[in-house]
Amino acid sequence: MPPQAYDIPRLLPLGDSAWTVEFAGHIDPTIHGRVMALDARVDDARRHDPAFAGVVDTVPSFRSLTVHFLPDPDPLALGERLLALARGAEAATLGGRSWRLPACFDADLAPDLAAVAARHGTTPEEVVRALCRTEFRVYMIGFMPGFPYMGGLPTELHTPRLGTPRKLVPARSIAIAGEMCAVYPWPSPGGWNLLGQTPIDLFVADDDPPALLAAGDGVRWQAVDRREYARIERALAHGELHRQNFLHEGQT
Repeated sequence: MPPQAYDIPRLLPLGDSAWTVEFAGHIDPTIHGRVMALDARVDDARRHDPAFAGVVDTVPSFRSLTVHFLPDPDPLALGERLLALARGAEAATLGGRSWRLPACFDADLAPDLAAVAARHGTTPEEVVRALCRTEFRVYMIGFMPGFPYMGGLPTELHTPRLGTPRKLVPARSIAIAGEMCAVYPWPSPGGWNLLGQTPIDLFVADDDPPALLAAGDGVRWQAVDRREYARIERALAHGELHRQNFLHEGQT
């Protein structure tokens, strides 16, 4: 039997100044749509509903929304209001921004590409084609600033994490693990399979907002050769291009 959403969203305390509303125990786009719909409803309520005046932040994830608030003498009242909004958001879906991001899949930038292809009985070229014809959905930002957990990886590419994590993954590495795709914004240890790199920084402290991607966004990879990769990298560094140039109009 396939996993089911909870009949009633669950309200879970997170310390004394946050509630988590959980919609299900599994991950899928419909559940994430409900999370993002609740996030929008909370954002709207903060503008006109006194019960939400103390809300300071919301954090969407794969299957839940955490709402942080200032210390409140009656946090249960806010919790009940959150549950009411969550029930009303069950049928809603939201789209985010749509990105077309360049990616280079040369062997030195994609140390696990050949192994992933061999594991699935295909070629590196077919793996790249599968990645580039997929629209990934950003479920959440986590692990480090700007790190996007993206769903939608084709089932034929589902791949376990490396048995031994690397001590250092280069920044901007495109990676897969399980049924997820991600990009490392910073040099970091990591155990995901590295399939390429993008010339675009996913986190720039001076930008507003600093993180390029946000929960609900859609991402498609556009394969480029090494020369184009270097050209884009230089143009971004010299201010001749901006990260927003890779944003497409419309929603996912």
